Amino acid sequence: MTGNLREQLKQTALFAGFSDRQIDGVLAAGKERRFTAGEQIIRQGDDAVGFYLIVGGSAEVRSGGAVLARLGPGDHFGEMALLLENTHRTADVTALEDTSCLVVTQWEFRSLLAAHPDTALAVMTELARRLQSTPGTLSE
Repeated sequence: MTGNLREQLKQTALFAGFSDRQIDGVLAAGKERRFTAGEQIIRQGDDAVGFYLIVGGSAEVRSGGAVLARLGPGDHFGEMALLLENTHRTADVTALEDTSCLVVTQWEFRSLLAAHPDTALAVMTELARRLQSTPGTLSE
């Protein structure tokens, strides 16, 4: 992966509050995966077991034929798979061009959290922010 991956991670909302040590833990837990243009990265309905951070390239998120989002470097998807067991993908994600992702499975992530519990608080805070800003959610 590129040498500036640490900085890319720090610039994503999910990892912005992480220390260098926490970022190093995520990098150690993750694996690089490359997808060619047109290749499906995840399929709606499949078991969800990992989180993806786009390092290079771009992807499109679709559900029911509708485009929900276009993602590029620094964008991420699949974070709920890190926290919920026995969940399924809620959308298709397809590479629009040759795309590289950092992929962290729920098993690798849980090992990271066991070794660095402070990392869990940082992730939960960001996920709560994202949930709060999702249309249709209830707030107090």
